[in-house]
Amino acid sequence: MAVDPTIFSVLTRGCVEALPEGALEQRLEQAAEAGRPLRVKLGVDPTAPDIHLGHTVVLTKLRQFQDYGHRAVLIIGDYTARIGDPSGVSKTRPQLSAEAIEENARTYQEQAWKVLDQDPEKLEVRRNSEWLEPLRLPDIFKLMSATTVARILERDDFEKRFNSNQAISMLETLYPLLQGYDSVAIDADVELGGTDQKFNMLMGRIVQEHYGRQPQVVLTNEILPGTDGVQRMSKSVGNYIGVTEPPEEIFGKLMSIPDDAMLLYYQLLTSRSPEEVSKLETDLAAGSLHPRDAKAALARELTARFHDDEAAAAAEKHFNEVFRDKKLSAGEAAVICVLEPDDNEDGRVYLPKLLQRWFDLSRSEARRRIQQGGVSIADEQVASEMVPYDGLEGATIKAGKSTRYQGLIRRQ
Repeated sequence: MAVDPTIFSVLTRGCVEALPEGALEQRLEQAAEAGRPLRVKLGVDPTAPDIHLGHTVVLTKLRQFQDYGHRAVLIIGDYTARIGDPSGVSKTRPQLSAEAIEENARTYQEQAWKVLDQDPEKLEVRRNSEWLEPLRLPDIFKLMSATTVARILERDDFEKRFNSNQAISMLETLYPLLQGYDSVAIDADVELGGTDQKFNMLMGRIVQEHYGRQPQVVLTNEILPGTDGVQRMSKSVGNYIGVTEPPEEIFGKLMSIPDDAMLLYYQLLTSRSPEEVSKLETDLAAGSLHPRDAKAALARELTARFHDDEAAAAAEKHFNEVFRDKKLSAGEAAVICVLEPDDNEDGRVYLPKLLQRWFDLSRSEARRRIQQGGVSIADEQVASEMVPYDGLEGATIKAGKSTRYQGLIRRQ
């Protein structure tokens, strides 16, 4: 039974590779002929308490499979989180406590519900401690015999660390095999992940074959850039948009993304068809659609997804009123600058510390900008490193001409 080209187009939209070539179409055809849904796997390790829009790229892809009748299998890696995925890191990760993993697992699952269909026929949530914790030493021996040390060291991050004499723990070398065993345990037909997960997911195919299973199809997704439009979205970089943030912050941060990153956001985070995204691109290039209006539509849609339509409308109204009144255009707002309770030091705040957190400036650079008159709050030039706490709420702040260093101050 041939696969509807529209379905295949939607399921591969925003994907970099579907491996092996032609396997996804074949697996979809087999599922249709057998009258059974595919089991589509996504594994997430709860190594942090919250998820951001970058995480929702693969969650959105998983939801698309659900919408076409397939079964999503969301694996909460409460066991593999004890090791920490070495993908993309330059040193061994610190191990998390069992308590931290459990709390993170709870919030991850709650936040995933904002994207996934919770119908029990379309969603299965598992923790990999179910099958990894009972493994005995002979079981580990069998798993480790699926591959070689040379093959494990082929992955880019291990190779770089090995060549630069950086430590690689034996636990880390075991990680790809454990992730692969997850695919055996839940009998995965397809595994989703970012391009940084390609090695791990291909290792899943090797492990499945080792255990006499049909190897899964690997679908790698593009990685969402952060609000700076350059680096991947990350809390450590500070360029992220959290799915549990207040509506005003989600809306404001989305309005701050660079124009040239906007279409990728549409492609990876919305249900727009390739034709619709292409028309957006054409209209923007022709000048018949203003980037501000296209971003506002994107911000409304995503804010409503993680809150509701009413909250999105209120956030847009708030954004327009604030930036109109403060004479700061929508395109100039790069971040929502959140004041935390401990920023208040006896009625004053130490501005270099805030500029470091909000704009990723070093404290020495922040002090230099203040000394040279390059920092303003509510359009008033700042002359001191210590400024009054009162009056900051709702004010605009600028630490340079670049939109990256401009934003709106709000209290936590």
